[in-house]
Amino acid sequence: MADKTFLKWPFFDPDHRILGEEIDLWAQHNLSSIDHENNDQACRCLVSTLGEGGWLRYATADPKAANSLDVRKLCLIRETLARHDGLADFAFAMQGLGTGAISLFGNADQQAEWLPLVRAGRSISAFALTEPQSGSDVANSTMTATLDGEHYVLNGEKTWISNGGIADLYTVFARTGEAPGSRGLSAFIVPANLPGFDVVERLQTIAPHPLATLRFSDCRVPRSALIGQNGSGFKIAMSVLDIFRSTVAAAALGFARRALDEALTRVSSREVQGSLLFDLQLVQGHIAEMALDVDASALLIYRAAWVKDNGAPRVTREAAMAKLFSTDQAQKVIDKAVQLFGGDGVRTGTMVEKLYREIRALRIYEGASDVQKVIIARQTMGDHR
Repeated sequence: MADKTFLKWPFFDPDHRILGEEIDLWAQHNLSSIDHENNDQACRCLVSTLGEGGWLRYATADPKAANSLDVRKLCLIRETLARHDGLADFAFAMQGLGTGAISLFGNADQQAEWLPLVRAGRSISAFALTEPQSGSDVANSTMTATLDGEHYVLNGEKTWISNGGIADLYTVFARTGEAPGSRGLSAFIVPANLPGFDVVERLQTIAPHPLATLRFSDCRVPRSALIGQNGSGFKIAMSVLDIFRSTVAAAALGFARRALDEALTRVSSREVQGSLLFDLQLVQGHIAEMALDVDASALLIYRAAWVKDNGAPRVTREAAMAKLFSTDQAQKVIDKAVQLFGGDGVRTGTMVEKLYREIRALRIYEGASDVQKVIIARQTMGDHR
């Protein structure tokens, strides 16, 4: 049983504590029956199940309510889902990330058309930012959107796009050319059924998730597909990531908590030379380090989420710290769990083996660990000056 005493921390309000208990209970009763044999089908089923359960309303903004994206709730849900099922966390997170631009910057018509569908689990969303040649360097994106009458014509490629191939709508970032670099990007809503849009490659990874490379060849979208203003795409993308970066850290925390739970069960039941594995002082040292890393990660994550929920316009430094530390430390926690399991730790299909494969990608996507260090350093120097 995962530790829940952190819910008593002052970062949380009563409704957060209730939510933390409710999502855990719901996950226990609804996720174990999902068939993961077919990855795409499992994701579709999870999105539908999360929608029916009412959880996707937390991933999308309510246009009638100010600041309706509660980052602490997003983090609590992602942490809990990740602890139970990594693919369930992925399905939830992408519904939020894929429509984050619409939630934060979309007009009333865009929000009315797409957010109810995504919230109900009837449409799957994706966030199409990364390109083959630019990776984390978003300012160097080369995909273009050229205005032609009442349409924009999209040309270029996006890659490593989560939900690529199964999404119904994509938030796509392309260069409209108002200025060089980051100031010349704009964001668009692109339904998956448009002519000129193709999924050219499905990407396979060590932890299976729907991922793809997309190609846009004279793909025409109406002017009404533009999110916000021309040239505001970089600001939109960074604002969305500012919210959801902390939740990536929360997912890593969920993986780490599950690894610690699995390790505690193992060392309290496994005997070595007539004594429990836990009785070895070196093993106690591993457990102590794992518990320390879990709590330190939680403090950074919910600090960042609390600051954002309490009105900070940006939490770039806090979110970067949370993501960097939590994903790196979760990797170490899970590695220790694998070590404590011995040969069983690398047996295909065991929980700690699954966690070992799941955690690695979190240190790369939505800003690799090295990129987070640059962000933290620059923000810290800026504050110093």
